[in-house]
Amino acid sequence: MANVFMPCIMRGVLESRVIASVILKRAFGMKRGTHSLSLTNRYYISQATDHIRNITRCRNFHNGPSLFSGEYEMQDPKSPDKVVNVVFVDKDGVRHDIKGKIGDNVLYLAHRYGIELEGACEASLACTTCHVYVDEDDLDKLPEPHEEEEDLLDLAPSLQENSRLGCQVILTKDLDGIVLTLPKTTRNFYVDGHVPQPH
Repeated sequence: MANVFMPCIMRGVLESRVIASVILKRAFGMKRGTHSLSLTNRYYISQATDHIRNITRCRNFHNGPSLFSGEYEMQDPKSPDKVVNVVFVDKDGVRHDIKGKIGDNVLYLAHRYGIELEGACEASLACTTCHVYVDEDDLDKLPEPHEEEEDLLDLAPSLQENSRLGCQVILTKDLDGIVLTLPKTTRNFYVDGHVPQPH
C-alpha cells in the first residue's frame, strides 16, 4: 500500500499535508495484526489517492528532481498561459499585485514576495496563521474545504464566511485575479515580531 504513495512523496506532492493527515489518521489507523482494510479505510485511501492525482495533474510533475515545500513557488511560470494573477491586500490595506502560476500554494507564494502571511506550521494544517479572506467573487471557484481546515478555521480570530487557510489554496487558471485579504489579527505561534522567511 505504501508503494502507491511513494512516487508522490518523492516528488514533494504531500506538501499540503492534508493527504498525510488522511493517510495516517484514517487509512493506517488499523489495529496491529489486521491484514485487511475495512470499507471505510478503503474509501479514505481512495479519496487520498484521488487528491494526490489531482495535485500531480495540476502541477504537471514529471520524473525530475524532488521539490521541497515552497520550492515550486520560487520558480517563474514556464509560459504566459501558466500565469495566475493574485492580489494580496495586507493588514494595512495596501494592495500587492503578484504574478503566480498554476499549481502555486498561496502561502508559499506570499512568502516568496514578502507578504506577511505567517504559516507557522508550514502547511501541515496545525494552525490558523495563514488565515485569509477570499473575495466573494472568487470564493465559489475554490474547492470545498476539508474537514481539518474547517475545524481549524473555527479557531481563527476574526472568522468570516469567506475565510480560508492560505496553505490550502492552490492556484488554478480559474482563479486568475483572485483577491486575498489578510485579517488584522492572527494567533501567532512564534514570538511577537516574527517575520516568515522563504525556504
